[in-house]
Amino acid sequence: MRKLMLSAICLLFALAGKAEGVSSPSGQVKLDFELSKNGAPTYQVEYKGKSVIKPSTLGLELKNANNLLDGFEVLKASTSTFDEIWQPVWGETKDIRNHYNELLVELKQPATDRYMNLRFRVYDDGVGFRYEFPQQKNLVYFVIKDEHTQFAMTGDHTAWWIPGDYDTQEYDYTESKLSEIRGLMQGAITDNASQNQFSPTGVQTSLQMKTADGIYLNLHEAALVDYSCMHLNLDDKNLIFESWLTPDAQGDKGYMQSPCHTPWRTVIVSDDAREMLASNLILNLNDPCKYEDTSWIKPVKYVGVWWEMIAAGKPWAYTFDLPSVKLDETDYTKVKPNGIHPANTENVKKYIDFAAEHGFDQVLVEGWNTGWEDWFGNSKDYVFDFLTPYPDFDIKYLNEYAHSKGVKLMMHHETSASARNYERHMEAAYDLMNQYGYNSVKSGYVGNIIPRGEYHYGQWMNNHYLYAVTEAAKHKIMVNAHEAVRPTGLCRTYPNLIGNESARGTEYEAFGGSKPFHTTILPFTRLQGGPMDYTPGVFEMDMNKLNPNSHAHVSSTLARQLALYVTMYSPLQMAADLPENYERFLDAFQFIKDVALDWDDSRYLEAEPGRYITAARKAKGTNDWFIGCTSSEQGHASTLKLDFLDADKQYIATVYADAKDADYKTNPQAYVIRKGIVSPKTVLNLKAAPGGGYAISIMEVKDKAELKGLKKLSGNI
Repeated sequence: MRKLMLSAICLLFALAGKAEGVSSPSGQVKLDFELSKNGAPTYQVEYKGKSVIKPSTLGLELKNANNLLDGFEVLKASTSTFDEIWQPVWGETKDIRNHYNELLVELKQPATDRYMNLRFRVYDDGVGFRYEFPQQKNLVYFVIKDEHTQFAMTGDHTAWWIPGDYDTQEYDYTESKLSEIRGLMQGAITDNASQNQFSPTGVQTSLQMKTADGIYLNLHEAALVDYSCMHLNLDDKNLIFESWLTPDAQGDKGYMQSPCHTPWRTVIVSDDAREMLASNLILNLNDPCKYEDTSWIKPVKYVGVWWEMIAAGKPWAYTFDLPSVKLDETDYTKVKPNGIHPANTENVKKYIDFAAEHGFDQVLVEGWNTGWEDWFGNSKDYVFDFLTPYPDFDIKYLNEYAHSKGVKLMMHHETSASARNYERHMEAAYDLMNQYGYNSVKSGYVGNIIPRGEYHYGQWMNNHYLYAVTEAAKHKIMVNAHEAVRPTGLCRTYPNLIGNESARGTEYEAFGGSKPFHTTILPFTRLQGGPMDYTPGVFEMDMNKLNPNSHAHVSSTLARQLALYVTMYSPLQMAADLPENYERFLDAFQFIKDVALDWDDSRYLEAEPGRYITAARKAKGTNDWFIGCTSSEQGHASTLKLDFLDADKQYIATVYADAKDADYKTNPQAYVIRKGIVSPKTVLNLKAAPGGGYAISIMEVKDKAELKGLKKLSGNI
């Protein structure tokens, strides 16, 4: 890490009610703070001279104690600046600049002799602020009843939102005006294994908006540790969002002990949608990496025994004979196998062979362990032991076979939301992974949480998710948690948190499909806090061909499935489809084999939420570039300038594009591949079909013999 500057600019002593302000390093973002007449903390934000957050109040309502809402006076206000360059263990860019100006306001509530600080960090792309509670005699242990952080909007903005829910983010997005959320809410709620909405105008973060005059706004949080996940509740008469914390089983929002602080509340702002995608504000507000040795943390490209169950309807369970099982008593050697259980030794060997042949790092296997016969919907505490394989899964042999092929297996730990049971077995489960050479785990939390009454996004569960990550680190294991709380940049601090689901992923394409514009929104929302295990790469769009009982259809062209490996940034990428479907389209599959997972540079070339995203990324340690474009059902026409390429190098580009007659509904597998020589002067005209996209690999020429027979690539593709 290279620090450029850290210095105090000034120290201000303020009287109660006096306004204080701080601007971003360039001056384009400005935050003002003051106390109202009754001593309530208030802030507002401007961008390039325009108000983007109107005066909004801050404070906390406490349980069985005087509130921290008003009656404050300013003891001291100080400003400072900070500027550094840091290198992530993995990421979209090799270097990240963390440059902000800070305002620290130290408050006292004279009537109670209690103290609360507000820390504001102002970047060129937005603002982060949090509540801090210094050690003090009159505020030691306290319980939060509600957090009343406001975000007052300047107008009836367009928003891309999902319903506020304590248990799931797996919803399709709705695009509407803020004033329309109430009327559209019921239609936006779809069934899930566990869900709890709280308000007809409650929505989740990361919330993306656009003002009538073209300013993009995003509301989220950063560094969610030992606190409840924040949702947003809209006062749709006054267009004011207020924080809404996830409660625990008793209805309380947070148990605190000073000294302590809340997560950061974040506002990202720009008049260029591409800058929203390039923002590192969330990561920058998180603490630096806590691990001294990160050499064991590696990006992963994988295939797996999963889509057979999701799309083809095969069971995770070994037998149909048992209506219920007791793990320490049930003898699986005495039951009849169902004969279609995919997590069996011979089938897994086929995946290992496929992974080895095509250069994949790992093979995920779901349904390998006992207990799947009655795993869901029974509020079962001791549901899995994460240790005992089914009789048809030879764990020792398969790991040895995989290692002989240069491949690792990826462990699967579905908890059925019994977090208590997972913690009971976690150490032994991680030890088993060490024994057999597993270095990454996909965990899951499907269903209602045990301890009963807790929610997926409450303080207790948020502590559990981080506990799983930090315990895994002791075993040099990387974690990809599904159904967990949505990320808030903790992957900077704990980079073995290599992925999360926490949104509606590709699996929903097998459950009836997602809206075609879904992947043009997720990078603006869910991905602001960290990478997603979206599981792209589906080549067969008609689920009826995999499962006669299914009538689902994937809302994408094949070319767009390739593009998602670039637009949906993640150091963890799955090729989700069945090997036999890839073997039908090996020329297109080549892009999935080639595309990198870790990057030195990323450029967002085009972007508009709900419409299109075009991203270009430079592979780590190389001069190779990869481009991806994902579009909505409206399609998209691009004029791509490759002026980011080095002038002193030669490149060969391979373009994987929608064919002229491609359409996500009627002709999703129609694609064309063009190959040729490109340079910084090259301009390409490409069209993404409705629900389509394109992908391009641009490889540096190492041997001039590679150029033989190739022509310059330019113009219409």
